[in-house]
Order: sequence, then C-alpha cells, then structure tokens
Amino acid sequence: MFRWIILLLLICLGGLQYRLWFGEANLREVQTLKQEIELQRTENDLLISRNHQLDAEVKDLKQGLAALEERARNQLGMVKEGETFFQLVPALPGKTPAEQGQ
Repeated sequence: MFRWIILLLLICLGGLQYRLWFGEANLREVQTLKQEIELQRTENDLLISRNHQLDAEVKDLKQGLAALEERARNQLGMVKEGETFFQLVPALPGKTPAEQGQ
C-alpha cells in the first residue's frame, strides 16, 4: 500500500515537472514574456517623456510669443525687420578655406 502511494506521488511530481518545463506557459516562455514586458515599459517611459515635452511645447506656443518667434526663426528662416541675415556655407571636403575662395 505504501509503495502505491509513493508511486502515485512520483507520477504526480513527474507530471508537474513536465508542465513546468515543457507545458503551456513554461519557465522559458515566462522569462521571454518578462523581458518583452520590460522592453515595452522602457519604450512606454520614452514615449511618456516625449509626450510631456510636446505638451510643454504646445502650452508654451499657446501662451508666449517668444517660443513662436524662436520656432519661426529656426524652422522658417524668418528675420526681424532691421536685422541682417548671414548664411554660413560649410567647407567642401578636401579643400582649404583659401582654395574655396578662388
């Protein structure tokens, strides 16, 4: 009688071990899912940070003219009346600045 109980317990243990290592939602799959969750959380944190920056920029553009003016100058190349616009041209590769002027 005692042998049958031990045999039954060993069979149950073997079945549970099989499910743990090879069955549905095994340890390897759980570890993979944990890594994917961590990657998604990192991506979400980056997107949340970006959303906060964009939200702050929208509020700044709605409230102040300084941000609007800065954006117009940087992105559209606008110049105030009475200002002089200078455009710096990058050097050509392989030539010195003296050679470029010739």
